[in-house]
Amino acid sequence: MDTLSYKTISANKATAQKEWVVVDATDQVLGRLCSKVAKLLRGKYKPNFTPHVDCGDNVIIINADKVKMTGNKWNDRIYLHYTGYPGGQRENTPATIMAKPNGADRLVRRVVKGMLPKNKLAAQVLKNLYVYEGAEHKHEAQQPKAIDINQYK
Repeated sequence: MDTLSYKTISANKATAQKEWVVVDATDQVLGRLCSKVAKLLRGKYKPNFTPHVDCGDNVIIINADKVKMTGNKWNDRIYLHYTGYPGGQRENTPATIMAKPNGADRLVRRVVKGMLPKNKLAAQVLKNLYVYEGAEHKHEAQQPKAIDINQYK
């Protein structure tokens, strides 16, 4: 048996083939959308996925303000953060986050960040995510291809 033909190929920063993709978030459920986007950012849909390398795509999410949640999660779900001071634990609901300026961007980024691994690579991968509330984005020069996120598992 020729064992040289069975070498495991590990991607690195130079050999990673990163693409630009556009995802339309209109009428998409927030959690399902963000789990698929997190997989796209990590590169898990690619055959040369390597866990310790940023080999994922650059993802542009448009119409993030038209995302939906099932049930009464807009008001029942609670996101906590800590200010650093005693008694400084604050809570927000998705509805209050969306009501603020850049609310859709903050909400989508928070949900995607929670679905990434908790390490330095996650912070690096999260920089490849671009979220816009409207249908316009400023990345036309990269010639991103529009994908249907419902085709992914």
